Amino acid sequence: MWDLEVGMREAALRDGSSALSKFLSEIPDFYDEGIFCTACSKPMINLGNRKKSITSLLGEGALSRTYYQCPDPDCNKHRFPKDERLDVVGTSFSPGVRRLMAKSGSNDAFDKGRIDIEEYSGIKIDTKDLERISEKIGDEIEEWQKTERNNIISQEMPIRALKSIPVMYIEYDGTGIPVIPEEVKDRKGKQPDGSAKTREVKTGCVFTQTSTDENNRPVRDSSSTTYVAAIETAEVFGKRIEAEAIRRGMWYAAIVLVLGDGATWIWNLAEQYFYGAMHIVDFYHAKEHLHKLLQYLFITQEKIKEQEPGWIKWLEDGNIKEIVKTAKQIDAASNQISDDAKKEIAYFKENIERMRYAEYKEMGLFIGSGVIEAGCKNVIGKRLKQSGMRWSVRGANDIIALRCSVLSDRFDEYWESRSAI
Repeated sequence: MWDLEVGMREAALRDGSSALSKFLSEIPDFYDEGIFCTACSKPMINLGNRKKSITSLLGEGALSRTYYQCPDPDCNKHRFPKDERLDVVGTSFSPGVRRLMAKSGSNDAFDKGRIDIEEYSGIKIDTKDLERISEKIGDEIEEWQKTERNNIISQEMPIRALKSIPVMYIEYDGTGIPVIPEEVKDRKGKQPDGSAKTREVKTGCVFTQTSTDENNRPVRDSSSTTYVAAIETAEVFGKRIEAEAIRRGMWYAAIVLVLGDGATWIWNLAEQYFYGAMHIVDFYHAKEHLHKLLQYLFITQEKIKEQEPGWIKWLEDGNIKEIVKTAKQIDAASNQISDDAKKEIAYFKENIERMRYAEYKEMGLFIGSGVIEAGCKNVIGKRLKQSGMRWSVRGANDIIALRCSVLSDRFDEYWESRSAI
């Protein structure tokens, strides 16, 4: 039965491809205003028809179109107007196939994507073509969103919230991906010799909260999470995540909240790009730091076990001053506290105002940054950290832009914008 189904599908696709080729070839390839050179604006000369192989969702076909050339010998530019009208300039893949290739390339390794496309649709493509098209569309998406970001920041793109936003969360973090040796040359890293094998992808997300459950626990709004990410400096990324928050309606949110771990760069960006927003240090990161502090303060596991419940209660209550005060008292009494313990004390002291956990719970707010941690794994890790992968920065950023658009439900929006280009 399988062989029969495959055979019938191939026959149907052949007939469909033949009909599509005939239909496309009959579409007029001239514009009402005539064909003019895009470089020097002179009327172009018709040099007759040229055929072009085209792979559509129906398989292999051919396209007949007219070739035009500029008469100016110093210009000599050529055009295929029908290619422009059908969005196949410089490619033998139809928009539908390129869309399919990009979706596949965003989701899994290119070779696996090639196999899946053939299995599911009967369309045969090369792995390298899938990689090239996916990265090209990713690059186009990045350019589209870069223009959008610039318009948002310059306030040329008016933003209006479609509905009231009680709480908007902004989270961001970094995760390393494996890159080719050229991309880490002379860069410091975590290898034994001080070299690096990875580059950091800064990843951010924006989501909203409208309600709490019966126990006053926060509930993330369904399908409200959007992602941005790139291998870039913190300053450039700050503008990226700021534009996304504005696009999502940040100016109309009752509460704007930046939630992250205790990394300095996170709060520096929060101060620079989200002035006036609430800051919350992820509770579970804070708990890990507390555990480290206890290990530095108390020598034996028995003593740690004895002390831990009381210190965790201070943390849960947001009584960080008591943690800092008591740790300093132990330091004064022993006079032998380690530099590591002093760093942990400083961590809590610096983040006192970001650890008012009892207050945040009472307000029905999230205190954990699990959304961005899951985002780093799903958006970046699942696609770009598979076994054997090594990326160029440019190739990685193309796929990251593509993947973010898909997972943020913006891929269709980008594709529709192509008709306006």
